[in-house]
Amino acid sequence: MLENRDYTLIIDKSGSMAKPTVEGGRSKWEILQESTFALACKCEQFDPDGITVYLFSGNFQRYDYVTSAKVAQIFEENQPSGTTNLVGVLQDAINSYFKRRAVGKTKPNGEIILVITDGEPGDRQAVFEVIINATQRVESNRELAISMIQVGSDPLVTKFLHALDDQLQSIGAKYDICSTMTLEDLEEMSLVDVLMDAVTD
Repeated sequence: MLENRDYTLIIDKSGSMAKPTVEGGRSKWEILQESTFALACKCEQFDPDGITVYLFSGNFQRYDYVTSAKVAQIFEENQPSGTTNLVGVLQDAINSYFKRRAVGKTKPNGEIILVITDGEPGDRQAVFEVIINATQRVESNRELAISMIQVGSDPLVTKFLHALDDQLQSIGAKYDICSTMTLEDLEEMSLVDVLMDAVTD
């Protein structure tokens, strides 16, 4: 189920990512670099041509065909700043998938999009609409999976992500394609389990 898929990683680089997770500890950004490297290594086993990586705050940058060897360079070139504009980057990633599908350039089992964020997006309703619209365009509930991974413990972010996980179908989604977890969950689960959870949750 994890092979013959494309993988996209969307990473929040808003200003709050520079803050430490605990007093005097490493920043969320530093911790995230390790998690991103580990995810890229695992995704490479299933998607050898590399993954797509987005970094976003107010705007976003896209990196194609990223291998684990390129992760450190991407983090060195970017520093946390700005706001949490999740809508634009998520829409671009979803549009990219459907454009590639239209010309036969997607993998047979579809795509997994992993979103790592610590902030509540500026327009929550628009995020719901982007994902609901995507569910109307997929042909099965496992073709496109979106996993939202929370960095930190902001209760407003937790509430928002749980709503994405639990309420999509009640407000018009064709399928439940969203799952959520925390960065702590990521440390306790195997990366294969994380990816499987994205598809099957």
